[in-house]
Amino acid sequence: MVKWPHISLLVAVPLEERIGLSELTEEQRQQAMERFHILRPFFEEGVPLTRIARIQSIPIRTLRRWVHLFRKHGLVGLARKQRSDRGKRRIPAEMVQLIEGLALQKPAPSVAAI
Repeated sequence: MVKWPHISLLVAVPLEERIGLSELTEEQRQQAMERFHILRPFFEEGVPLTRIARIQSIPIRTLRRWVHLFRKHGLVGLARKQRSDRGKRRIPAEMVQLIEGLALQKPAPSVAAI
């Protein structure tokens, strides 16, 4: 349990589900540190999130989400996660071929012809 002057933090994720900072890319670690730097006045000095939102031009909802993620997962929670469907297409391969074929036609077909 980590104690801050104004906030008590408890990382409540089972040990086997936690990932460490070492498992993040350098870019993800940098982003997590930047987000924590923005939140630091809230945790250490009790600065209201509304003031931080106004100064940083970040929506209050985003700051609240970051605080929640930090409390639940620690610094790792502030890193942006990769999409689980990254690189996968939802469109069937046949449809992709049809679309690509239409796009490559010369002259391009009119909207009415499509």
